[in-house]
Amino acid sequence: MNKTEQFFTNIKNKKIAFIGTGVSHNDLIAMFIGKGLDVTVCDRKSAEDMGELYSRLKAMGCKFSLGDNYLDAIYDMDIVFRTPGMYYLHPALTKAREMGITVTSEMEVFFDLCPCRMIGITGTDGKTTTTTIISEMLSRSGKTVHKGGNIGRALLPVIEEINEEDIAVVELSSFQLISMRRSPDTAVITNIYPDHLNVHSGMEEYIGAKKNLILHQNAFSRTVLNMDNADTNALSDIVRGDLYKFSTKAVPAKGAFLDNDGMLCYTDGKTVEKIVHKSEIKIPGMHNVENYLTAIAAVYGTVSAEDIAETARNFGGVEHRIEFVRELDGVRYYNDSIATSPVSVIAGLNAFDRRLIVIAGGSDKKLDYSQLAEPINTKVKTLILLGATADSIESAVRAYNGYSEDNCKIIRVSSMEEAVEAARNNAVSGDIVTLSPASASFDSYSNFEERGKHYKSVVNAL
Repeated sequence: MNKTEQFFTNIKNKKIAFIGTGVSHNDLIAMFIGKGLDVTVCDRKSAEDMGELYSRLKAMGCKFSLGDNYLDAIYDMDIVFRTPGMYYLHPALTKAREMGITVTSEMEVFFDLCPCRMIGITGTDGKTTTTTIISEMLSRSGKTVHKGGNIGRALLPVIEEINEEDIAVVELSSFQLISMRRSPDTAVITNIYPDHLNVHSGMEEYIGAKKNLILHQNAFSRTVLNMDNADTNALSDIVRGDLYKFSTKAVPAKGAFLDNDGMLCYTDGKTVEKIVHKSEIKIPGMHNVENYLTAIAAVYGTVSAEDIAETARNFGGVEHRIEFVRELDGVRYYNDSIATSPVSVIAGLNAFDRRLIVIAGGSDKKLDYSQLAEPINTKVKTLILLGATADSIESAVRAYNGYSEDNCKIIRVSSMEEAVEAARNNAVSGDIVTLSPASASFDSYSNFEERGKHYKSVVNAL
């Protein structure tokens, strides 16, 4: 009996609750019900709001605790799976743990049971693209890759399909990592900047969650850190295994770097191999040069330099990250819905060689928008704002010493449809319009993917 079979044998008589439905839980709920387990779904939504999903799960034998008091049911459970969106230190979960109830998550159990080598990626920005690049490189080299986690696919539901010789490439958010007590074989931290401070108690807790990616590694592990980012580089002292770094500014002892000629290189500390020129990378922007350096530091030795270079030349990018949508009347429209922080917006602005028309705003993560003031004033000709953070972003832009309405026109709208229409009305042939929110999406959408898809549908309907 393997570990997965043993796990399901051990919980066969337990009462199990799943808090929330969505990407991380729907397939898992069906899997657990299919194994004859006692499953209850706890969700604030009503049966009517859940729609077809409610009917399908009920027909399979699922129980429900719905509405405002949906969490009351967890105190009668043996095991509770929290969705990543449910804060680990939520009072209801704390109370459940104090009662002796097992509180876990899909990703925690996956890390316990996964039979193959794991590469885990976290960071404030760049983790989705880096996760995908690493997966593309490994696939090109002939590996069977299971990509998932925060990137939008639960991996525990496919645990029985994973073989020892495969590789799991997992993107992990701070909300997932905060409760993790296992680390991957290869841990990658792209960068650390202030984010999600509306949920975490502060930067100390946010960084502490990120640390969990590397804290539980052993001496035979590999760790990749950003040498150019102070908060990430500061974690070097707690690395237990083999430490690799990446940099666009210096040459690390071991890892990947950008040389003075624009070549992406790898060094083992003794020799240097030049792999690909930055101009050959298909997806634009210096932030993507950094993403490739990160990936090189993570997979070099498993993936050949040739396969790395071919990935750079052919990989077209991730949906919702500076994703080309269409060209209309000489105006190009891009979707950068994944840019939910000021740092990721700045990277997007710098990916283009002209002033842009930008749609921004969304729900508030308690971020400092003052760092957007100079980039927006220098890189944006028309700023279209909507959502809860519109006031904060506008205030930051207007407070800039060199602000002028003639230089950066600000337009306020109340919907995505109005935003796209305003962008079209203010654009001339040769302009670029991008959705770069600098904010979360939860005031109007369930996630950044839904926001990006809505934006694309509105643009494609023009």
